[in-house]
Amino acid sequence: MEYDKLVEAIAVEKRRMVSDRLVDIILTSKNDEKMPSQLANAILSHWQKDILSTQDGLTALLEAAVILEPEKTVTALTELQLTGIAEQVKGALVKV
Repeated sequence: MEYDKLVEAIAVEKRRMVSDRLVDIILTSKNDEKMPSQLANAILSHWQKDILSTQDGLTALLEAAVILEPEKTVTALTELQLTGIAEQVKGALVKV
């Protein structure tokens, strides 16, 4: 799945809200063993620089959220009125 393309479709004014929601999903996940260390390091780096809501930061967050909690991520995207992105994520999950 091309996470960067999905993030491009998120309006700039919604990015902070989306990043906050994805961080919540990641931090409350019980599936932390699924998180690739390289992805975790990228997220931590973006967090330290306070750039989680940028293109790169959101791309890493979205990928991590989908890996750890795919259903919760789809639900969150739908609740944030990003149904097109949620449908693309859901469709990609079905193919896997």
